[in-house]
Amino acid sequence: MANLPLGIKTHAQKVCSLYKRALRNLESFYDRRNVYRYQAVLMRDRFDKNAKITDMRVAVQLLKEGEEELFLKQHPMPKKFPYSHGGVAHEREVIPPDWVLDYWHPLEKAQYPEYFKRREERKKEFIAMWEKQYGKQDPKDQQH
Repeated sequence: MANLPLGIKTHAQKVCSLYKRALRNLESFYDRRNVYRYQAVLMRDRFDKNAKITDMRVAVQLLKEGEEELFLKQHPMPKKFPYSHGGVAHEREVIPPDWVLDYWHPLEKAQYPEYFKRREERKKEFIAMWEKQYGKQDPKDQQH
């Protein structure tokens, strides 16, 4: 959900995004920190040289050229954070949905009597809250 665009980005936000993606791309190419930092300083200098441009046509053209350059020079196997989208641990731990407990065998449920008693009470409370908010379901709709 963090990757969803929530609105129109300003030019400054687009430039910051390009800068960050360029730095991440440099991280993928250079594994030694001192070499990466040197390249990052050179990248920052390139961005700083164009920071004072007030003509938006020129600024938009530079942004477009920067995006194209980043695309052409992107690393073939970029580093990904483990839990980020595309990382090795992304969605690795699947949390089973609550309805799975409804299919437990009664002998399994008998091992946790207090939990399932409270769970049934909460299910009834939830159904009552749902019906109060949205109304009862039409019996015709229940037929499959």
